Amino acid sequence: MHVAVQAIDREIWRDGAIREGARLIPEETPLALTYNGGTYAVMMGTPQNLEDFAVGFSLDEGIIKSVDDVKSLEIVRLDEGIELRMWLAPEDAARISERRRHIAGPTGCGICGIESIAEAIRPAAVVPQGQSFTPQQIMAAMQAIAPLQSINMQTRAAHAAAFWSPASGIAALREDVGRHNALDKLAGALARSRADASMGMVLLTSRVSVEMVQKTAAIGAPVLVAVSAPTALAVRTAAAAGITLIAIARSDGFEVFTHQGRVAAHRAQEIIDVVA
Repeated sequence: MHVAVQAIDREIWRDGAIREGARLIPEETPLALTYNGGTYAVMMGTPQNLEDFAVGFSLDEGIIKSVDDVKSLEIVRLDEGIELRMWLAPEDAARISERRRHIAGPTGCGICGIESIAEAIRPAAVVPQGQSFTPQQIMAAMQAIAPLQSINMQTRAAHAAAFWSPASGIAALREDVGRHNALDKLAGALARSRADASMGMVLLTSRVSVEMVQKTAAIGAPVLVAVSAPTALAVRTAAAAGITLIAIARSDGFEVFTHQGRVAAHRAQEIIDVVA
């Protein structure tokens, strides 16, 4: 099935009683990404915002450098899954043919199918200085995510990635059963809308592993905020990429792991120190 949410009958055992009823759960579908007729990867994901996923995955994987590199994109729905068929310029297609991977990526897999350790821990792009944010803005941005998570509100089983800026608030939000897929979809949405990612923050409802930092760097956002903790490698990668990594962002506050200067309270203190 190619809908994002399904109603599934189940038997419920709670409080010493048994009853039956339907529950809404997210769909999980094989998504094949093909370039010029060749399959590059097959990922499991939620069949929604697929144009964004195709473009965002291609950008985050370094297959393309710009949304304009995709000459055409076709979504082909098959009985067993969905093909995201992209056509690139011949020189781009020749380059990726050497690194094509025929894999089935588990849900949320971020770096499945790579062929070397070096590829797994590749340096992230260095982001521009971009914008600074107040603690109040950071907290308000994170609190704005939940009401917009339509799939998660129905199922309690989907991750979200969002982009927030002072000018527009939540400018884009994408959901998926895989946290990496959600971020790829967000990357695609921002690229297709020509958004200036340096002016806002990427927000995640998941933990921060290294590939989430790498994808954020590819997007060009200077600040990454997540509800859960980062890995040590994610912190080191964010530091090298110039990204302000904020994690464990809850209703009572957050923790800043790298490049604290973009949090406005720190910038204010820096100015006081210079004047003094």
